[in-house]
Formats: sequence, C-alpha cells, structure tokens
Amino acid sequence: MENLDNIFTRLRSGEPVPMDDPGFSQVADAVNLTIRNLAKLNGAADTDQVRRFLGELIGQQVDDSTTLFPPLHTNYGRNIKLGRSVFINHACSFLDLGGITIEDGVMIGPRVNITSEDHPVEIKLRKTLVTREVIIKKDAWIGAGATILPGVTIGEGAVVAAGAVVTKDVLAGTVVGGVPAKLLKQIDDFDAAEEM
Repeated sequence: MENLDNIFTRLRSGEPVPMDDPGFSQVADAVNLTIRNLAKLNGAADTDQVRRFLGELIGQQVDDSTTLFPPLHTNYGRNIKLGRSVFINHACSFLDLGGITIEDGVMIGPRVNITSEDHPVEIKLRKTLVTREVIIKKDAWIGAGATILPGVTIGEGAVVAAGAVVTKDVLAGTVVGGVPAKLLKQIDDFDAAEEM
C-alpha cells in the first residue's frame, strides 16, 4: 500500500500528483487549518500579533525586523520561508505547496501573487498538481500586482515592475517588466551595493 504520509514531501519535490490521489485528503485538512489560522492573522490588532500569527502559520519564528500588512492569502503556509527585514504589503497571495523562499531584505508590494503550483495544459492531466519552488533572493523588490509563476528565481537586488508576470528567472541587479516580463535595464549601482 502506498504511504500517504508523504503527500507534502511528494508535492514539495515537484512530483506530479493527481488531485484524486488518496493522499489529497491530507491537503484538504491542511487547507482547512490554514483558513482558520489566516482568520486569526488577518484579524490581528497590531503588527506584533500579525508577526506571531504569521509564525504559527508558516511554522517558523518571524523576526521582529519583518513586517506584513494583512490580509494575506495562502492555501498551506508551511512551505513559506521568510528571512529577516522582509516587508510584505497587503492583499498578497502565496500558493506554497511547492515552496516559496523569501530571503533577507525583500520588499513585496500590495496584491502580489506568488505561486509554486501549476497544472498541465492537457485536459486529461489538468487535475494534476505540479509544483516548483519560487525563490526570491535578498534585497529584491516585487512591485504592486506582479505575479511570479512556479519555478522562478528572482535574483539578488532585482526589481520586478508593477503588474509584471514573471515566467522565467530574473538575473541579479536587473529590472524586468511586462507580460510576460522582459529585461528593461541593469541597476546602475548594483555592483556598489554588493560591495557594501
């Protein structure tokens, strides 16, 4: 008999998992718990409470230097990893079954969507979940309303312009924008910032 205890490990590894897989009942249970935890987080009275409830949601202590303005939307939460001095503005949505890593000093604007989850285009396979981790390297800035798709790495110090849809990796020290996002320019002082 298949070991169902590893559904989250299977998803995190990028294994395609059909949504009728017997282990998916565990995902449904986890989503229900996340919804309850988000109600506490999104109803918090101050930023210290938000930090505490966010820590409970993601399963790690959130550093005092990190700030989140609710509401936050996520389907799982346990695969979100946050660094120090992170700023996340309101109404962001993070689908994290494949993993989302946000390193130190990252700024995320309002209404940003980050998803590590996808489905095949073929109709017969469409109800299969395919995951790939999203990594946002230190000091990157994600502009308002941007969307980061599965498997993307945003390089250190990079900027994603407001409203961009990022389908491919973004090089360190660059600015990208558009749908799909394309290179707009190099950041002039990126090398100097690296040396500091």
